[in-house]
Amino acid sequence: MSTALEHLPGCPTWPEDFARRYREAGYWRGETFGQLLRDRARDFGTRVALVGGTHRWTYAELDARVDRLAAGFHAMGIRSRDRVVVQLPNVPEFYEVIFALFRMGALPVFALPAHRASEIGYFCAFTEAVAYVIPDRFGGFDYRGLAEQVKAATPTLKHVLVLGDAGSHTALASVATEPVALEGPSPSDVAFFQLSGGSTGVPKLIPRTHDDYIYSLRASVDVCRLSPETVYLCALPAAHNFPMSSPGVLGTFYAGGTAVMALNPSPDVAFPLIERERVTVTALVPPLTMVWLDSSLAKKHDLSSLKVLQVGGARLSDEAAARVRPTLGCGLQQVFGMAEGLVNYTRLDDAETRIVTTQGRPMSDADELRVVDDDDVPVAPGGTGHLLTRGPYTIRGYYKAEAHNTKAFTTDGFYRTGDLVRLTPEGDLVVEGRAKDQINRGGDKVAAEEVENHLLAHPSVSDAAVVAIPDKFLGERTCAVVIPRGEAPSPSALNAFLRQRGLASFKIPDRIEFVAAFPQTGVGKVSKKALRDSLRQSLSTPSP
Repeated sequence: MSTALEHLPGCPTWPEDFARRYREAGYWRGETFGQLLRDRARDFGTRVALVGGTHRWTYAELDARVDRLAAGFHAMGIRSRDRVVVQLPNVPEFYEVIFALFRMGALPVFALPAHRASEIGYFCAFTEAVAYVIPDRFGGFDYRGLAEQVKAATPTLKHVLVLGDAGSHTALASVATEPVALEGPSPSDVAFFQLSGGSTGVPKLIPRTHDDYIYSLRASVDVCRLSPETVYLCALPAAHNFPMSSPGVLGTFYAGGTAVMALNPSPDVAFPLIERERVTVTALVPPLTMVWLDSSLAKKHDLSSLKVLQVGGARLSDEAAARVRPTLGCGLQQVFGMAEGLVNYTRLDDAETRIVTTQGRPMSDADELRVVDDDDVPVAPGGTGHLLTRGPYTIRGYYKAEAHNTKAFTTDGFYRTGDLVRLTPEGDLVVEGRAKDQINRGGDKVAAEEVENHLLAHPSVSDAAVVAIPDKFLGERTCAVVIPRGEAPSPSALNAFLRQRGLASFKIPDRIEFVAAFPQTGVGKVSKKALRDSLRQSLSTPSP
């Protein structure tokens, strides 16, 4: 396995024989994101590319705005390969910013609006970011104070750019200037960093190249049958891989369609947008799907333009899947994938039973899958095992994580996804659970170790273990099991402590239990399986 990307140290890449194979087979076509947008502006200049708030930007307008903003970034001193943490909500400026960075070869680091000081501070320090892009306020939170805190602790962070009232920082609206000729990146260069849903500590950083990610867009567009007539509603956070590329907004741009931004995915926001903009496809996680299915607003709005509802991020129950078509009047497409690469889709013309009961099959004929037992031995056909994968758009390692990469990847380059799956005789995947110590809270991934480490910083906590408990709505919720030191603090006090430490709200435990000791395995380790089993039994036992 290769250990260093030629253009950016710390980024593992594909061995040359694989890279040559992917180029010769036409998976990698030597495209960059900056050129992609330029080509769409040439071919679809007057078509509306992006709708959000009061903005309706055509492809030509978006391309021109990107040129001006890239020139402004360059004038500020931002250069090729500089890292820029981008934490914007679902607004058109999100794409203006990232395409400007793409065009000049600078590297966006995608953060979610829910991230706070713990995560943002780490992203900025670890990547040696030179700039941080934020809204002034969103969701009742003022990001400018967070930016001041992070900037004070990060020597490399020179610029804080604010969409809206900048306060003591720089207004994003003031940055754009007259376009200048800029040397762009190579197709094999890293284009940006996404965040993993890893099981240890804060998220690992995923380096995606122009070549590999644009191929994933093209494959998604083909499978999902996008066209210039597609109108895609971005309802999930724009920085998530799912609404970004599966096929997402970037796939919609690749097809020459129109992307519509929803500031949040609630029916009262999304349904009027579907009706007004004649949305044809959108994507949700299972808990939001249940909200949409149960919403009476579906009867009050014209959703007839909606042809496909994609659901991914977590397993959708067969029962819920069967309700989509009769309730919302559109087809369901199940999506199972990961920011590290592999994406599986049910196909639009699959039989309804196949769509309802499986999570689809790989979108590329170059995707390689293995389903193995704990010793990496292939399981019997139809058996449940660990999913391993490699291919032309699945990474070969995380950024600056050499020790972790030896565990997360096999010696021959297969990524250990952490998912437990079985393959049907037809080649479809059915997701049976997770093997990693990670909670999938309605599509938000919570690393148990990260929350445990924060809990252990509390003076009244002797030890802590965070596990998943089943939840009908979210699939899983988080439960922190705590051994107190002396008198146990109240659950509310512990959660307030975690918030003060800058932990994202979706990582705050949903439930806290206090115990005198943890069950142990035969070798003296904490048995999280026994903890989960005990909690599930207590939760299912009726109160006397």
